[in-house]
Formats: sequence, structure tokens, C-alpha cells
Amino acid sequence: MRAYSTPPAYAQAVLRIIDVRTGEPVEAAPARRGLTRVQAHASGLDATSLRVLLVSDLLVRALELGGTPVWSLLTGDRQQAELRAAAGALGIRPFEDGTDLGSGLGEAQVLHVAAEGAETAGGVPGSEPTRGPLASGTTGRAVVAVAPVTSPTAAVPDLSDPGALRLALLSHPRDLSVRLDGEALEEARRTLAHWRGAVADWARRPSRPVPDEVRVELRTAWEDDLNVPEVLRVLRRVETWPDLPDGARFETYAYADRLLGLELTRDIGSLA
Repeated sequence: MRAYSTPPAYAQAVLRIIDVRTGEPVEAAPARRGLTRVQAHASGLDATSLRVLLVSDLLVRALELGGTPVWSLLTGDRQQAELRAAAGALGIRPFEDGTDLGSGLGEAQVLHVAAEGAETAGGVPGSEPTRGPLASGTTGRAVVAVAPVTSPTAAVPDLSDPGALRLALLSHPRDLSVRLDGEALEEARRTLAHWRGAVADWARRPSRPVPDEVRVELRTAWEDDLNVPEVLRVLRRVETWPDLPDGARFETYAYADRLLGLELTRDIGSLA
């Protein structure tokens, strides 16, 4: 990583997400930070459905970090209770019930998140007959596609170590398929244990601010179509950045974890 430097003036960032209907990026947050609805479409307890919910969770977190109010919903017709329970174990924030949207809450933007090729009652999410705020003519909407997850062992994901499962899914771009096997989960477990231990150690040092350059790199990554793998690469570089105070490493990891939701500060106080 290059040496510290004063970054250019950082204008108000705008989260952009690829709309699968057009293949073009759209602003995930409306003008003037109006309310955004993030609507996840998932049915059945499987790894792909959980990945859909995880991408929705990332959108909610990223929008909130940018100051946008968010309303998140879940729609689907199978195993909703089981899916919500598994999502809770993964640290995914609770969804409201999307079975009766009514007229909505006057959203300025609606983001539909669904598995690639998934269909809802009206076809591909976003192409269903417009109703409520979608029919107002003033509401934007986009469809966010999530690539499938394959597992060689079971359709139901292994939730014995939810943090490792979350990291394994976060380590790949959302538009690329993920093979969720024992090797991938074990690598995620090792990485997560190492980072939590390092953060707990750094927390014992005097706090230092997140370097401006690092903050810009992190925000630029996740505001570019939720490029979470790049966020993880920034953290790996920060870990070994020469002459960076450990207190700044700690604050950087804690800041990034507001998006990642990996509980990187969980082991603070556990070291002798």
C-alpha cells in the first residue's frame, strides 16, 4: 500500500448499484436522502436465499452509513420463519413482512433483491404490476440480482459457525456464483479468528483515527456496486501497513465492520 497522503476533497458519496434489467448503475439512494425500500425476495431455507438476504442487509447498512433512511422487507411463500431465524443467526437485521405492502411509506426509491432468474408473482422482481408507490411515477426502482450458492454436501447451509458462513459469502462479488464447501468455510473460520484476535490486541493500544485515505478507499469500494471483496482487501492491507499505529488499525476494522457485520470487536477483553 502506498504511503500516507492527503486525499482529494471527498464529496458526498453516492452508493451505486447495477440494475440487472439494464446492466447500468443506478443511485441506490434517492435525491435529498429520501426513504429507500429494500425488498428481499426469497423462499425456502437454502444458501442462495440466505445470500439474497445478506446482500439486502449490506444494502441497508451501506445506505444507513450514508445517512439514508431505509425500510427493509422480506417477501416469499415458503419457509419464511426458518429463513428469518437463519438470517438472524447470520447477523442479518430483521425484515418486516412484505406480504401486504399496501401503499408503502412514500418511498423515493425501491430496490428489489432476488436470486438470478428468480420470479415473483408478476415475473422478474421489478416487472410485477405496479402498485402503491411504484405506480406513483415519482418512485425509482432497481433490481439487484444475486448469483447462486452451491454446496457439495447439503442444500441447507451449515449454521454452526454463522460468522464464518457470513465471511465466506462476503468474500465473493454478489454477481458471481459461490461454491460453499468445507475448505471455504474453514478458510473463513481461520481468517475471522485471526482478525478478531488482532482487533482485540489492537484495542489495548491508544486509539487513533481511521486514516482519511483508508476511509476513502473503504467507502469507494462499497459504494461501487457493493464491492465487499475490495473492502476485505483494504482490511488485509491495513493489517500489515508499515508504521500505522495499532489504534488506527483497530478503528479501521471497527469502522468497516459497521458494513460487514462480522463482530470483529467481539473478543475485546478476552486476551490476557
